[in-house]
Amino acid sequence: MKPVCLVIGAGAGIGGNIGKRFAAEGHHAVLCRRSDEEGLNALVAEIEAAGGSASGHILNAIEDGAIEERIAAVEADVGPIEVAAYNLGAQIGDRKLEETSYKQFEMGWRLGTFGLFRLAHAVCPLMEERGKGTILVTSATAAVRGNAGQHSHAAAMGGRRMLCQSLNAQFGPKGIHVAHILIDGAVDAPDTLGKMLGPERFQELREARGMEHDGLMLPERIADTYYHVAQQHRSAWTHELDLRSFSDLAWWNHR
Repeated sequence: MKPVCLVIGAGAGIGGNIGKRFAAEGHHAVLCRRSDEEGLNALVAEIEAAGGSASGHILNAIEDGAIEERIAAVEADVGPIEVAAYNLGAQIGDRKLEETSYKQFEMGWRLGTFGLFRLAHAVCPLMEERGKGTILVTSATAAVRGNAGQHSHAAAMGGRRMLCQSLNAQFGPKGIHVAHILIDGAVDAPDTLGKMLGPERFQELREARGMEHDGLMLPERIADTYYHVAQQHRSAWTHELDLRSFSDLAWWNHR
């Protein structure tokens, strides 16, 4: 039975590449995303064509019970979850306080913080019983720096960061490794940045900063880091790290 890597938020960017990376190393990748079943099936087929093992599921993570039911089904039908990657974004757009509705603010929290809590609530007892497990959490600059227009996002990601620290405090001594991975920069991902900018602007940005310039973060290289963190010896675990392109200023150097 292959070890399982569960990815919540397995789009064409970071999440999908996490699945591909772990599948290439012998895991069965369970890929969950909110929409685009055709793209999800194509990702599974790509992994299988490369000799890996994967399955895909459409999952609405804010739906009551959806995360919990998927974890239970994976454990029952596929195998024990060795690695869980929480890769859901919580960006609702740049909005002033007075333009941010209660519903919009709550949506950020549900995606950014509550979803991770639900994942941990379901999977940590299983990992604790086995005495091992890894939870890899994708985060953002907003987790450490609030900006005007980012009330919902900063609150959600700041909460995500603190939740990771609390999880580590309780479960680290029990053999469960929780890593908060801060993505500090633009990612060369068609289904996130590409959708936000539109195809023409995204391609212009790729030609100006990405591709051979290496100014956009490459999802497949980010996935390499996720895999490395998951393989660390427990005497030297990484609990938090930030990733950025060599040409970008770090978050603490911006005004």
